[in-house]
Amino acid sequence: MSSKMVLLLPFFLMFAALSWASSQTCIQPSTLPDLLDVTAEELITGLESGTFSSVDLTKAYILRIQEVNDVLHAVTEINPDALSIAAALDAERANGTIRSPLHGIPMLIKNNIATKDKMNNTAGSYSLIGATVPRDATVAAKLRAAGVILLGKANLSQWANYRSSNSSNGWSAYGGQVTGAYYPNMDPSGSSSGSAVSSSIGLALATLGTETDGSILSPSSVNNLVGIKPTVGLTSRSLVIPISEHQDTIGPMARSVTDAAYILSIIAGKDASDNYTSAQPWDTPPDYTRSLNFSSLRGARIGIPRNGITASNTSQPISDAFEAAIQVIKNAGATVVDNTNFSAWDAYVADSSASLGSESIVLDADFVSNLAHYLSQLTSNPNGIKSLADEANFTHAFKPEAYPSRDTAIWDQALSLGYNNSDARFWKAYQKTSFFGGEGGVLGALRAHKLDALILPTDYSPGLPALAGLPVVTVPMGFYPSNSTVVKSEHWGLVQVGPNIPFGLSFLGPKWSEEKLIGFAYAFEQRTHIRSKVQPYIVPNIQLGDVVQP
Repeated sequence: MSSKMVLLLPFFLMFAALSWASSQTCIQPSTLPDLLDVTAEELITGLESGTFSSVDLTKAYILRIQEVNDVLHAVTEINPDALSIAAALDAERANGTIRSPLHGIPMLIKNNIATKDKMNNTAGSYSLIGATVPRDATVAAKLRAAGVILLGKANLSQWANYRSSNSSNGWSAYGGQVTGAYYPNMDPSGSSSGSAVSSSIGLALATLGTETDGSILSPSSVNNLVGIKPTVGLTSRSLVIPISEHQDTIGPMARSVTDAAYILSIIAGKDASDNYTSAQPWDTPPDYTRSLNFSSLRGARIGIPRNGITASNTSQPISDAFEAAIQVIKNAGATVVDNTNFSAWDAYVADSSASLGSESIVLDADFVSNLAHYLSQLTSNPNGIKSLADEANFTHAFKPEAYPSRDTAIWDQALSLGYNNSDARFWKAYQKTSFFGGEGGVLGALRAHKLDALILPTDYSPGLPALAGLPVVTVPMGFYPSNSTVVKSEHWGLVQVGPNIPFGLSFLGPKWSEEKLIGFAYAFEQRTHIRSKVQPYIVPNIQLGDVVQP
């Protein structure tokens, strides 16, 4: 373990040593679930029956993190109050108080989601160590109120992948390099990298990630998970370190559609601190677990926008799995409409290929404005970071930030714009991106063909929905075959294609259509059970039996 982790996690190491010593006399009872694949409902059953406690569960997850974190670097901090919180929630359960179905169950959250406790919120940078916030981020507060144990902070691509042109997915100065658990030195995708890896191998029940353009969907896909990228405005972004108010959203990353639906039902809802949530078409959001219907696909019209699939020389396994998925969807009673293409696709590709495309302008200008707003809310700010320019200066001067080997090209571009998101030039770019994602993209295709949803391999799904703030649900679809040739990233050599690396299928819809998309994803998941067909190359050995006394 690095010296940094020793400084951050004295509680973690002390507890781990004690628990290892005591666990040697424990026997794994047959009634205890395997934490690699355990579902929320199995954990709920165990807690309700008294087979194990929330303290037991928290201890087991802490030990599992310790066992693999030196290799995978998925978790940056453990909540030093996690065990006392678990004990308090056990006491509530004993007194008949159950806050929600997830009462007493641990989750990890991405290290750009602020908590007002002893944990840091850094976006992976040393510049924000010791900075404090006036309250929890709204989504974190909702989890706490539901009795979820905030176990710790998951590592991420630094600044949510919004710093460098030559860095790697999953790397942050503060947390190190996350790697995926399905192949050695695997690219975990970004930016919710640690969240994805942690959920994939059961370092907690599930995790929260954030997305601006692909950062829930892509890591969920390559780490064999269900990821829900909600409509922008369904989940509050208040006190989440931002990139773009127009594209940022927070959602669950879980091993099943059911677990993801439980979590989304908790974190969705209006928030006076995020005015985008006022657009929700209801006062109280749905209970998304009611969408878990095996027959959801029957009678649905599902479109395939073929021009959004840009094949490459490594994509044949994805293509083959996608065709098999289409057949599953047809067999489930859906009408599949092919070639429901995006009308503005060529213009979108051309714009994206420009030296400064419209999405880059939107994100750059938003970041300048939105980061300053976040920083202005800090109740302590030890390094005096008040703007993007301040952050760039800190990063350039502080050696552990690894500059210039990992550059600040994205920030340099944003600062060179010379304007923020109140400028007319920003609004011109935003109108263009909204069209590409909406009428020229997803919404236009849905309307023209009278569709309930679109499907794409998740490798190709994030871009257009991101531009229009639209929801997407990804679910496991397949894996690269065991004889696949290894392909590594250009920078830093992480394995992007290799034996047994997963990939997903995405369901895309209009705003506020999460209920339908979750239903479709569930119907597909329950017919295929893809996730269980390949195991990670590295998994923790620690189980509940190592902490529950026989």
